[in-house]
Amino acid sequence: MYNFLLAFTACGICVIIGELVSSWTKAWVPSVFVTACLMLAGYWTIFPHNLVKDSFLLPFGATISVMIMITHLGTIISLKRLLGQWKTVITCLAGLLGMCLCAFFICPVFMDKTLVIAGLPPLTGGIVATTMIQKAAMAKGLELAALFAISCYCIQGFAGYPLTAIALKKEGTRLLKEYREKGLTADAKDAAAVQEALELAAGGENARRLPLQIPEKYNSSIVILTKLAVVAWLATIVGKYSGVSGAVWALVLGVVFCRFGFLDRDALHKANSFNIMMFALMMFVFDGLKDMTPERLFGMIGPMIGFILVGVAGMAAAAFVISKILKRGFFLCFANCLTALYGFPFDQIITMSTCKTIAKNKEEYEFLMGRLFPSMIVGGFVTVTITSVVIAGFFMKML
Repeated sequence: MYNFLLAFTACGICVIIGELVSSWTKAWVPSVFVTACLMLAGYWTIFPHNLVKDSFLLPFGATISVMIMITHLGTIISLKRLLGQWKTVITCLAGLLGMCLCAFFICPVFMDKTLVIAGLPPLTGGIVATTMIQKAAMAKGLELAALFAISCYCIQGFAGYPLTAIALKKEGTRLLKEYREKGLTADAKDAAAVQEALELAAGGENARRLPLQIPEKYNSSIVILTKLAVVAWLATIVGKYSGVSGAVWALVLGVVFCRFGFLDRDALHKANSFNIMMFALMMFVFDGLKDMTPERLFGMIGPMIGFILVGVAGMAAAAFVISKILKRGFFLCFANCLTALYGFPFDQIITMSTCKTIAKNKEEYEFLMGRLFPSMIVGGFVTVTITSVVIAGFFMKML
């Protein structure tokens, strides 16, 4: 009865259950954690060792999906809005630097340095960075390092979600105290900032005709995907001769070609292909769990918890220093940096939920959203969408 269709169905069911649990718990239990647990339980019981390969999501997820997805990330970056939130950008970069330095120099005291190198890209970003470092580790025969990267990716949200909620609540309470004592009001500027952040999160059409833009009547889903493939191919060529990872160039060229209109804004969503690409990427990552034995899992739990604690402590220290330099609230700076542990849409969910919890009326909610929401959304894009890809490209060469 088992064939490629049943293998595909089993993979899909694991992801669906993960998404349902995440939805029921309002994202406090990460969907990727639930999916990973189901896949792991399946491999230890009834799943065939080559389940993902049998589903034909490999090698698609390990090759085309990776480069197309990274190029796509370049099409959702708004340079104008990033510049408008330049303090958030600097804050996030400082936080990630603090995390990397602390983990890189302290963690080798109690764990293998190869695991530190493999764990940092997932800890500073999302599934794309995880895929990049996992693929590089497997290519060099570092199976344990690849498994460590997957494990960090799956559980880091448990540190990120509550810490972000606490930080935002502290910052929100401080802002509300000023709001109530000084009689401040939410104005049109706050509403506009929230709307811009929502547009940044959702992508959008090119507002005006650009030099390399193809007329919409010819711009089918296949054309959009082919354009992404062309830019991704160029990135691999440039990467080959520049010595810098082709994945990093894919992100850069994605931004450039989107700016000139050759690539569409939020290209994969426009081509109705984002979800299948993400599904293939996820399954490529979780395919690595087939080699995770109970002994390996229990052996890396201690080092992994220590690794995450040290990394987050380094991030907090950097956030504190940069908050003094930029004259921003420490808790907001820390919350911005913590977006590296989960990214979009969880930054949006946590911020909106926290604002609703501490605001007593609609006016206070709008005031808090105007102060917190834009920087949290930009923070997620700086950490997960942009910087994590660069960090992964850097650490890939160190394995």
